[in-house]
Amino acid sequence: MNDSARRESGHLMLITPERVFYAGLLGRPRQRCPGAFHVYVSIEAGLWLTAADGRESYGELAVVPPNLRHTIASDHRSVICLVIEPESVREGAFEELAARLSGAAAPFFAQRFRAAYRALQQRQHGDDISNTELDTMCFGEPLPARSLDPRVIKSIVQIGRFCGDPVTAASCAAEAGLSSSRFLHLFKQETGISFRAFRAWKRARHLLHFANQDLNLAHLAQDIGYPDSTHFSHSIRRFYGLKPRAIFSGSRDLAIYRSDAGAPLAGLRQGRA
Repeated sequence: MNDSARRESGHLMLITPERVFYAGLLGRPRQRCPGAFHVYVSIEAGLWLTAADGRESYGELAVVPPNLRHTIASDHRSVICLVIEPESVREGAFEELAARLSGAAAPFFAQRFRAAYRALQQRQHGDDISNTELDTMCFGEPLPARSLDPRVIKSIVQIGRFCGDPVTAASCAAEAGLSSSRFLHLFKQETGISFRAFRAWKRARHLLHFANQDLNLAHLAQDIGYPDSTHFSHSIRRFYGLKPRAIFSGSRDLAIYRSDAGAPLAGLRQGRA
């Protein structure tokens, strides 16, 4: 399917290093456990959310923190979803944001998300959209950036390259001039996420860049760092609630835009080493 036909479908995904804005098919409701903050907004009617923390809700908007198993279902075939990487936002900002989005203002924010979707549909390209612009479209203001140790920022950039040999904690520790144990402690302290869990999520997230392409999935799995197809399928299903083949099948008419407006992790501030 060519790019023009994909744009006409109305389904789109904008990917930046710290955000993903998706408007497209939801797929069959299955339990998923992504490693980032998710805001789901209905395109029409409502959404059903069931989460492992005991929450059950129905409404236009649902907010889910990172690493919480949940199932999302929609009265409509398609849904809007904004993914926010936790290391890019100040500690505590998620809780503040969730309180705002889950309160009486939820319908107002749902309308903002739908307006953002319409605005993105009208743009010919999405390669110039920054986190600040996208956040402002959805929330009315940019989310507060997290300040990270520059050694941790460097390791995050390395993980995000997905080229050459797999990035390990040992290689990042050596680059930072720290022991492996000290580096792992620093990484968890700075990001709130273990190095292993962070790397696993980023690897699964990288799949999104190729979701509308006709590729050999076994080769793709190897290219983005999975040791074998079984591990690839299990990991993708855990994070997204769908098998890789189902994701690719449902994304054929998806227009994908990639924006690196500013350098990778431009939304992060460097703290003191």
